[in-house]
Amino acid sequence: MTETVHSVRSLPSGRGLDHVVAAVGDLDAAAATWERLGFLVTPRARHPWGTENRLVQLDGSFIELLAIGEGADIEAPRAGAFSFGAFNRDFLAAHGDGLSMLALESRDTAVDRAIFAKAGLATWAPFGFERMAISPEGEERRVGFDLAFTGFTGEGDHGSLDLGLFTCRQRFPEAFWRTEYQRHPNTAKRLDAVVLVAPDPSDFHEGLSAFAGVRDFHATGAGLVIPTPRGSIEVTTPTAFRWRYGADALPVTPERLTFAGLRFGVSDLGETASQLIAGGFSVADRADAFVVTGIHGATIAFEKTA
Repeated sequence: MTETVHSVRSLPSGRGLDHVVAAVGDLDAAAATWERLGFLVTPRARHPWGTENRLVQLDGSFIELLAIGEGADIEAPRAGAFSFGAFNRDFLAAHGDGLSMLALESRDTAVDRAIFAKAGLATWAPFGFERMAISPEGEERRVGFDLAFTGFTGEGDHGSLDLGLFTCRQRFPEAFWRTEYQRHPNTAKRLDAVVLVAPDPSDFHEGLSAFAGVRDFHATGAGLVIPTPRGSIEVTTPTAFRWRYGADALPVTPERLTFAGLRFGVSDLGETASQLIAGGFSVADRADAFVVTGIHGATIAFEKTA
């Protein structure tokens, strides 16, 4: 399969994968599923507007299992302002459980917004918040985040989006990252790649490269690979996704850009397999990875770390 390297104008170092939002209807049920996959999941936390989450921390990135909490007071979206809570509420109503948002790391969200606007991407007003997190010792610690939301041309109304994109800067990283939460029984160490599906991946090479702040991307017969300082963004055709992960991994062919899968790097594939079998999952061995489908709307692949 041939591969071509293209260049785009952007940040010299790029933005690495920061976290993925997995919207779910039942937070505890989703956490139990991820624990059966062999992940350690953090305690429940609540955002000021009422969404609630539990996290899977990895080396420099994390998965955010997110649900709408009881009594949530979610702000309605308005012109120029992105509502994180409303986006995920509406995503759940339209699609059910699934991977709803992709966040890349940020050093300065104001700079990110300026770069996105110059690249012709949609932008919204700055947004930041703080909440309390529970440490492994049971102590409360304040964590805070600044976000810069973006999207492709013509997506100024975030109600039209199937995938939310934003950058995230942590105000108190020393209070957030804990090695105790990163010791997963399945030996997962990092998020190697996020996998998106589109009828024509080439439609998104400029926008996603600008979002990632990278100069190069790779075009293959399957789609696009956009390397970042931490993991890759992959965009494949529906046919290529099914070839790699199985027909049941994509039961419905998406008509536009859709967030479909995650690839994790593990240190011991044998232990990963043991955890998956003990968790009661049907596991497929495909393309040197163990693949599990139907995980609250996502396909999950485990591969040996390099």
